[in-house]
Amino acid sequence: MKVSKSNQELLLLIQKDDRIAFYNLYERYCRRLYGFVLRYIKQKEDAEEIVQEVFVKIWESRNKTDAFASFESFLFTIAYNSTISLLRKRSHEKKYLEYLKSLQQPENMPDLIDEIQFHELNDRVQLLLNELTPRQREVFQMSREEGLSHDEISKRLNISVNTVKKHIANTLSFLKTQIDSSLAINLLFVSLFIY
Repeated sequence: MKVSKSNQELLLLIQKDDRIAFYNLYERYCRRLYGFVLRYIKQKEDAEEIVQEVFVKIWESRNKTDAFASFESFLFTIAYNSTISLLRKRSHEKKYLEYLKSLQQPENMPDLIDEIQFHELNDRVQLLLNELTPRQREVFQMSREEGLSHDEISKRLNISVNTVKKHIANTLSFLKTQIDSSLAINLLFVSLFIY
């Protein structure tokens, strides 16, 4: 049923707690308001929620609403402010969630015990590397710490690729015999140094 009353007439009735007048005003603006909010929010559920929220505010402040002022301007200002508030809230929520995720360790990160074992192993390996000949240590560090290929090491040190391979094989063999034989540390050793 088409309502012929003006906004001003409806608002005067709403000030007297007339729910039918309120419903008529809602029907007149809900679709336009929804479209307006959806342009900013881009999510149907959020847009619907804001439209409901705006009309709840209108009803709650019905006794303070100026029936003679521009209702449309008032209505869309409330909708715009509610939309901006929601966008700010979501922005903070997103930043907060990202912050929380940054505090959580991924599943594949070592826990505290693994980290302690890693540091113990690393210290042990560094001590063992000091027992190598200078050339073996140099080749091994170029391979494992600098990530150079056998060919690159060969060219840099002016030695054959086979010599580079032999130095690395001897170093790994020496380290394996000297490292603690516990399974966890050996697995860590293998993952860190043998590839």
